[in-house]
Amino acid sequence: MRNQGFFQLRVRPEQLAYAHQLVAHSLAHHTVPNIWDGHDKDTATLRLTGSLGEVLFADVYGLPRPARAFGAADGQDWGQDFELVLVPGRRPARVDLKTMLRKSNRFYADYVLNIPANQLRRPDSRTDCYFHITLHQTPDGGTIASFVGYVGKTEIETGAVGTLWPAGSARTRRDGSQFRFTHDTYEVDFGDLRTPPPPALEADWEEYKRLTIRPKT
Repeated sequence: MRNQGFFQLRVRPEQLAYAHQLVAHSLAHHTVPNIWDGHDKDTATLRLTGSLGEVLFADVYGLPRPARAFGAADGQDWGQDFELVLVPGRRPARVDLKTMLRKSNRFYADYVLNIPANQLRRPDSRTDCYFHITLHQTPDGGTIASFVGYVGKTEIETGAVGTLWPAGSARTRRDGSQFRFTHDTYEVDFGDLRTPPPPALEADWEEYKRLTIRPKT
């Protein structure tokens, strides 16, 4: 398993409030269709999830926060949310964040990160790698963010990691429920994600801890 551990931290109320501001702008100025439009998903919730992930990533790695949210006409990033040195001695990688909601951060190696294939295929994509963050609620109403890891775009394109599922493919979740992909989609196992770099200042984060991904069951 390539992933040698991930980390969690507690989201601050100010970070969530800032993300809400980004989403309000996005919804007010939305002109770019989202792939989930017309489906059974809440656009506002999905945008908040993505925007909060960007705010957290910026704060954790000491980068400027986003001034606009994705979905706004002036907030498109073409697959480049940030630039960050992921491996010491190498040039900064252009990072596309993938943030999603989960029920916990008890992860197994065969949990997957889904990436729409059209994002890899678009000729104007600037992405070098995809970085995965998850969010889950705590019993006291707070939110824990888990920085799970990242995977190189080229690794997926060459078939080194990931599985491509055509649109219409039926998939079964861990809880036994089923769904079908509406678009060609790559699944990348959590165990194939590379270990994320640590925060710039670990002591600054409430409930910060290092965790490990469990072997496949």
